[in-house]
Amino acid sequence: MMRDRQLFSGLLLILALFSLQNLCFCDDDAVLYESFDEPFDGRWIVSKNGDYEGVWKHAKSEGHDDYGLLVSEKARKYGIVKELEEPLNLKEGTIVLQYEVRFQEGLECGGAYLKYLRPQEAGWTPEGFDSESPYSIMFGPDKCGATNKVHFILKHKNPKSGEYVEHHLKFPPSVPYDKLSHVYTAVLKPDNEVRILVDGEEKKKANLLSGEDFEPALIPAKTIPDPEDKKPEDWDERAKIPDPNAVKPEDWDEEAPMEIEDEEAEKPEGWLDDEPEEVDDPEATKPEDWDDEEDGMWEAPKVDNPKCETAPGCGEWKRPTKKNPAYKGKWSAPMIDNPAYKGIWKPRDIPNPDYFELDRPDFEPIAAIGIEIWTMQDGILFDNMLIAKDEKVAEIYRQTTWKPKFDVEKEKQKAEEEAASSAGGLKSYQKVVFDLLNKVADISFLSAYKSKITELIEKAEEQPNLTIGVLVSIVVVFFSLFIKLIFGGKKAAPAASVEKKKKKPEVGESSSSKSEDETEKKEETAAPRKRQPRRDN
Repeated sequence: MMRDRQLFSGLLLILALFSLQNLCFCDDDAVLYESFDEPFDGRWIVSKNGDYEGVWKHAKSEGHDDYGLLVSEKARKYGIVKELEEPLNLKEGTIVLQYEVRFQEGLECGGAYLKYLRPQEAGWTPEGFDSESPYSIMFGPDKCGATNKVHFILKHKNPKSGEYVEHHLKFPPSVPYDKLSHVYTAVLKPDNEVRILVDGEEKKKANLLSGEDFEPALIPAKTIPDPEDKKPEDWDERAKIPDPNAVKPEDWDEEAPMEIEDEEAEKPEGWLDDEPEEVDDPEATKPEDWDDEEDGMWEAPKVDNPKCETAPGCGEWKRPTKKNPAYKGKWSAPMIDNPAYKGIWKPRDIPNPDYFELDRPDFEPIAAIGIEIWTMQDGILFDNMLIAKDEKVAEIYRQTTWKPKFDVEKEKQKAEEEAASSAGGLKSYQKVVFDLLNKVADISFLSAYKSKITELIEKAEEQPNLTIGVLVSIVVVFFSLFIKLIFGGKKAAPAASVEKKKKKPEVGESSSSKSEDETEKKEETAAPRKRQPRRDN
């Protein structure tokens, strides 16, 4: 027993020493760590620039006892700065930038990125901090309209021109779409590699000096098109030209129509010449509140003529058309290779006067962290900001500060969705879908379909398990409307009529090939009278 106690005590001592070693490791390699456990007054400086009216608050993260820096108002600009004890040189070794942010009210339009600012000698002050304050790196989420990305922007000085240029990471990761806490990490390596992590998972890897990874490229092209080079007047870019020796054949008739009447077609037996395709709805009644003087003469809505359902057709019969075998269209000379073709002209390349070479970016030092954002959302909570010199430090902080909170939030979200599902309510994604469909139903050109769409949405909200079916139904409605808009929405022949035509091979196919002009005339003749809109008093 004594031996077991000694062994257990030894293990505890080893764990304590290991923990202490990790703690010392973090302290040595963490350049800056801001937990916001204490009020930020005195440590952070709020911009006094008149444009930045947003109020920062020291507040708890919803559902936790953990505090953060809160964006408390909508539709405001925010500016706040925290200076480092001494500027950080980015040219030596690994640098890790990490922080947490939570969109407690969601994020429809706004930024939540950080700016890692250059020393004040570059021309800025904490009290005057604004969008023009010079930074070395901008990093973090931004979402509004078509923009949905985790920015990584390096602001680098061109050694030839002296100009500072923003170099944007191409194809950055997107911003998580939820209200949970997320941690964003950027790792800069000595070999010019930069890695972007979201919640500890690598989402993007790039090379700082690669033109395929950054726009514009950090290192300019060696050559550029000569801006003074002009295309010669006699430069011919036509690969093909009409054959100048070609002659139109004497028998080519350009006036022959594309289609002609089918003289062999006969009117189907039983065709009802005197019956219209549509008649007044016999079940329709004039509304009690209809005022002929105000609303005009009331007319019953039209319905398909039931007599036409068993007949091959109704209305005036006209002989269908067929393709004209003599039709050739307008004559044009055949195309031949252009003997004078020189290719597509482009200016000659000349050496780029702004070209330079680098083995490593000439990073400007970081002297402060700044949050300078404009957002339409409130409830954005920043927390656990870290600048470190080792990835392991960032990983330890993720596991000890972010992960426990995220796990609690994730479990709560899952429980809420399960409770809503079991109670017949809506899951979060279903609510988003139905909110969007309700907005779509309000579009003016869909007014004729609004009642059907609304009815489908209401049924799905009552029975959430029908969500997929409802989506399919609404997509069918939209597709039908799209086809109608593209092809003119012409009225199809009654099913019974089509079947009857198919049973009469002597006239079936030719009778169904009526020309567009004839069909349109028939539609104009049989078109139902529209109900006049009621005028509001």
